[in-house]
Amino acid sequence: QVQLVESGGGLVQAGGSLRLSCLASGSIFSINSMAWYRQAPGKERDMVATITSGGSTNYADSVKGRFTIVRDNAKNAVYLQMNSLKPEDTAVYYCNLVIQTVNRSQYTYWGQGTQVTVSS
Repeated sequence: QVQLVESGGGLVQAGGSLRLSCLASGSIFSINSMAWYRQAPGKERDMVATITSGGSTNYADSVKGRFTIVRDNAKNAVYLQMNSLKPEDTAVYYCNLVIQTVNRSQYTYWGQGTQVTVSS
């Protein structure tokens, strides 16, 4: 069994910064890809940033140059540093981890979501 706990969301003014965290615990053998998604009201859940086990990153065009995804394999954690926030970044943010469990099965897990609100 694996648990994901997100933290770090909140209310911030435009131009401000926030750092989201996602920590995984439980029967983890290894973590493959890690990612952050977001979902604004009335919209689909979209990819924000991904990072592979080798450290390669990919970002949505809308956040390139402002957001940075980082993983800490020792802590089974992934972070999203968000700078120069804009009102259109307002959404619920979810971490997404592809985890190989101790029995060598692979599953995709989602965090519980954390609200980010950017005021103008």
